[in-house]
Amino acid sequence: MTAVTTHAESNTARLQQERQETVEKLERLNSELRALAEPSADEGDTDAYEREKVLALVHSLKRKLESLDHALEMAKKGTYGICESCGDRIDRARLEILPQATLCLKCQRVYERRNKRGRW
Repeated sequence: MTAVTTHAESNTARLQQERQETVEKLERLNSELRALAEPSADEGDTDAYEREKVLALVHSLKRKLESLDHALEMAKKGTYGICESCGDRIDRARLEILPQATLCLKCQRVYERRNKRGRW
């Protein structure tokens, strides 16, 4: 087994672990959301704030789950760790921090700048 193969398998395992943890967090938050009282017409409803906070977290975790699934698909194709935009290798340190990254840091910055302006 080569070092590249071992590294790819390690990344796939890490992505799967991260995915499982994300699914578990989503399940807990969805359960918490169901446990919160139904919205009331009262403007001072403290549950309303809590619901909004939980909904934002759920939305964020769903996006993360989509990213993880996409990265796992790239791993199956053998393209994990390759920037989808420029084709360069994604730095290992970046993948350690953000295993679902599909863009190198340079391309990610360009994407974020363009996205802020609503163009991508």
